[in-house]
Amino acid sequence: MITTLLVANRGEIACRIFRTCRELGIATVAVYSDADAGALHVREADTAVRLPGAAPSDTYLRGDLVVAAALAAGADAVHPGYGFLSENAGFARAVQDAGLLWVGPPVKAIELMASKTRAKELMAAAGVPLLAPVDPGSATTADLPLLLKAAAGGGGRGMRIVRDLASLPGELTAASAEAAGAFGDGEVFAEPYVERGRHVEVQVMADGQGTVWALGTRDCSLQRRHQKVVEEAPAPGLDDGLRRHLHDAAVAAAQAVGYRGAGTVEFLVSAEGRPFFLEMNTRLQVEHPVTEAVFGLDLVALQLQVAEGGPLPATAPPEPRGHAVEARLYAEDPARDWQPQTGALLSLDVPEAPGLRLDTGYAGGDTIGVHYDPMIAKVIAHAPTRTEAVRLLARALERARIHGPITNRDLLVRSLRHQDFVAARLDTGFYDRHLTALTATAAPGADSARRLAATAAALAAAGPSPAGSTTGPARFGAWRNLTSQPQTRSYRSDPDGTEYEIAYRTGRDRIPAPETGERVVAVRPGSVSLETGGVTRHFTVTIHGDRTHVDTSSGSYAFTVLPRFTDPAERTEPGSLLAPMPGTVVRLAEGLAPGTAVEAGQPLIWLEAMKMEHRILAPASGTLTALHAAPGLQVEVGALLAVVQDAPADAPAPVSANAPAPDPAPDPANAPVHAPAHQEETTP
Repeated sequence: MITTLLVANRGEIACRIFRTCRELGIATVAVYSDADAGALHVREADTAVRLPGAAPSDTYLRGDLVVAAALAAGADAVHPGYGFLSENAGFARAVQDAGLLWVGPPVKAIELMASKTRAKELMAAAGVPLLAPVDPGSATTADLPLLLKAAAGGGGRGMRIVRDLASLPGELTAASAEAAGAFGDGEVFAEPYVERGRHVEVQVMADGQGTVWALGTRDCSLQRRHQKVVEEAPAPGLDDGLRRHLHDAAVAAAQAVGYRGAGTVEFLVSAEGRPFFLEMNTRLQVEHPVTEAVFGLDLVALQLQVAEGGPLPATAPPEPRGHAVEARLYAEDPARDWQPQTGALLSLDVPEAPGLRLDTGYAGGDTIGVHYDPMIAKVIAHAPTRTEAVRLLARALERARIHGPITNRDLLVRSLRHQDFVAARLDTGFYDRHLTALTATAAPGADSARRLAATAAALAAAGPSPAGSTTGPARFGAWRNLTSQPQTRSYRSDPDGTEYEIAYRTGRDRIPAPETGERVVAVRPGSVSLETGGVTRHFTVTIHGDRTHVDTSSGSYAFTVLPRFTDPAERTEPGSLLAPMPGTVVRLAEGLAPGTAVEAGQPLIWLEAMKMEHRILAPASGTLTALHAAPGLQVEVGALLAVVQDAPADAPAPVSANAPAPDPAPDPANAPVHAPAHQEETTP
């Protein structure tokens, strides 16, 4: 029996495993990096052991330190969670060699599935359908488009879509370099890229007595940067024959490697309904809650039971019921090429209701840092039908109070209500086609709704302060307005940047009233009610320094209070390249130095933040006049990295011998560039 379990992971998955342990009476041990010293998973564990350092390579990826932590804390078992060392056969072996129980599949099964190339050979021998590999050295235009993939690891690292044969050599080099940096293995293979394919997977659970369960299907087609965003179970729109075929193939895959525990067999299903094996993940998946909801199971509890040598409860799984949908809430800005966001998470409040579940590694007051994946939480909805589950999830996200960094919450709500998603027209190119529309800020009525929210913010700031408040009404400088004249407050809407100037008057009763004619129903500490067009709307207003968050029944808004005068420190030299987020400079363009000629759209600096690599591009053709970045330099958001002076209009375009070809559509804002979303799993 397991009495004390160490979870070799962090954040949401560690907290989720601890929850089951508490229900089973198992003591828990957390490991944490210096960056996670105050993290929720550390606070929730019975015992915690520090791993000195902040970078994953110094902490959560150090198997020797994790094993030593388990022994020091008196643990008798180790659960790897997902990501990090969860599919590392060497770590699994080290855990067992130390006399600890490994809550995962056999080492041999991990080894067999660790390389995608070896896994495909094994699956072919087991009769599992595959995409035929393509030799990059002999590829022709008839083989296009191709998908390049790293043989080891996942999370979209080392993946490239090639549509032009001339770009294949360069993409191979780039994919191999990224794979080597991410996984320590630069092996890359190529296979046909399936247009409009769906990512469908089968959850398996196997015990040591030969029983293998196929726990239905999941659709994970809504992805960005090859990482999943929305998942659901069962996968909609599959006929019974295809569903049985996928179940049989998944069971065959598990049996072929002598599998034990929880695992997932992933497939790509073409538009014509043909399934192809992608890979087997020898661990628990991020999206496992939708399967738990549909089958009424606790997969972590089953993992622990199987690890202790026990059998599965029956030879066949329970009957599924209803439909479940999960959305991953990320600290990122989808409108700016999914830029990760950092900072204090001031509030995280998701409504509670029957059928709703929240899995998170954060609480209000925590800080989202630069070292790890930007996922804040997973929100799961379960209902009798898909329509009901989707509606429940969209409404829960819409009503959630999430204050702090920019998130993808609005994108999730709009995605769930998009006509293609509602009709279950799903494929991995969903965001390639719809992202611009889904992130548009000029939708009918959007500006009016934001202005009304800004009005509520201004009235709340001018109104009474909550008892004990340290913020009080906002101050805007050393001047005063006469009560007989309108007073103004200015706000900038985040993240779209629209500015609003709100004028109002304050009467003798000290209740401010907007000049735009809305009737003030009530102004109380932290809340405002306004009537417009005969409809009364309620606003909850929370002020955090110069940021104001306004939550309504139909959405949420964030504003930055604008000062009356411009801060000279905010001015930067034209052509300045600023860090779009905190991170570490990993490399510079070859030969880059002051005086170097650069071309518009040329990648100059590579910045790594929150497990993503971002390219900083030249905003125009010209000359690099200053360079402040260097490999290994850690920078804060807004840090000056370099300056490019534009070439004169009548000057010939500069040429740099070492400059790579510019992107076909350079981003003048220097937003990071990523490949289109396709078919891979995220890691923490």
